[in-house]
Amino acid sequence: MNLIYDEMALTDLEDVPGPDLLQVITAAYRTPTYLSGAATTVVAEANGQVVGAAFGYPGDQEEVVDDVMADLTAKSAAFEVPYEAEQETTPGEWYLDSLAVDPHYQGHGIGRRLLQALPQYAKQDQETVIGLNVDRENPGAFRLYDRMGYQVTGTQMIGDHTYDHMQLPIGKLAHVMDA
Repeated sequence: MNLIYDEMALTDLEDVPGPDLLQVITAAYRTPTYLSGAATTVVAEANGQVVGAAFGYPGDQEEVVDDVMADLTAKSAAFEVPYEAEQETTPGEWYLDSLAVDPHYQGHGIGRRLLQALPQYAKQDQETVIGLNVDRENPGAFRLYDRMGYQVTGTQMIGDHTYDHMQLPIGKLAHVMDA
């Protein structure tokens, strides 16, 4: 997940030393809010090691999730001010905030399998649409989401990058996966 924050090139985080940022990210993913409270973290394992992770939540929980990082960064001496994330979700969707696969395991279907697991969590949260933002500078990720049936519904600036907002009605996912 640290790679995602690095690739996003968020100006609010550029002066924070890498080890300090990693410590805060690790602490966030150990909180009940991130693991199975307002948000859900799904992991893929190989040989007893985590090789991929998906992190998401109902869009109406975005503020609760973002408050975790704000609180942790407020307690860290490495941050001059608490980190305030930009709004990324669209109302009425289960938002896939992050999907990451260990570079050594990319191209082995891990990302696809993580995406296939998400509808059950969205349904548990009474959501019928999964949404995400994909960086236009990451065409491989765009192709994956496109193949899985996600469609572009708009664009958004996050940090210094332009993102395509993509959505997938959950009912469509089963048809794409069976094909």
